[in-house]
Amino acid sequence: MASNKLQITYRKPGRLLNPASGYLTGYTHTLNPYAGCAFACTYCYVRRLPVALFHQKEWGTWVDVKENAPHMLEKELRRAKQRGKVTIFMSSSTDPYQPLEVQTQLSRSLLEVMAKDKPDFLFVQTRSPLITRDIDLLLELKDRLCVSITIETDLEQVRQTLSPAAPPLAARMKTLARLKQAGLPAQAAVSPLLPFSEQFPQLLKEVADWVCLDDFFRGDGAQGKRTEKLGIKSLYQQLGYEDWYTPDKFTEVCALFQKVFGEHRVLISQQGFMPFLRQPS
Repeated sequence: MASNKLQITYRKPGRLLNPASGYLTGYTHTLNPYAGCAFACTYCYVRRLPVALFHQKEWGTWVDVKENAPHMLEKELRRAKQRGKVTIFMSSSTDPYQPLEVQTQLSRSLLEVMAKDKPDFLFVQTRSPLITRDIDLLLELKDRLCVSITIETDLEQVRQTLSPAAPPLAARMKTLARLKQAGLPAQAAVSPLLPFSEQFPQLLKEVADWVCLDDFFRGDGAQGKRTEKLGIKSLYQQLGYEDWYTPDKFTEVCALFQKVFGEHRVLISQQGFMPFLRQPS
């Protein structure tokens, strides 16, 4: 687990928009306002990526804030649009609305840039209720936007074991409801799939029009090998949910969600993170 002390460093990056690759090959660019993430989820695949391994500090104990980011984005976005279509995933290796965002308002400043000079598509991925602060800017982008809120389970015991520093589940449910009420294209990302109660699909249907399902074996970019090295299976065993840590469980869960949402409202793995506009009901 991460310590309570967070080391914050301000750094000027070489660039802000990075070419998308791997799992996000459907995008032209990724955009990460921060490096590092204070939510420190135990299963986060970024723990096994160079950005975390080369930092030589425990994941969740440090966050780098990218200085001069709005000005850099203005220039980089203008140049990128001159070369063709621009689709942006924000964020691929950090949460853009982690607690530090309250003070820095860095992600908000980047949305302000994109609201003035709109990319062709923007996908915002977060698990934080703080995103509702920026509904005004998101509405300016709504015709080329998807907001994805991670809600991996409805069981607080599971959240507290696997992602204790992440926002409570009830607050995330309310966030999805607020986004939906505002008319924004928003989906629930059950990613990664964690053990949940039988009521979970119906609870999500009440606050989300779509759901994206993913698991450790499809979504960590290495067929589950990165996650395996993090020792997550042992945490499942401690919780008594070892039968959930199998690829076969995903097939069962997909069928359950499709029964509740309908097949066209259930997106599977990479499909649920690709740049296409979801139409709110």
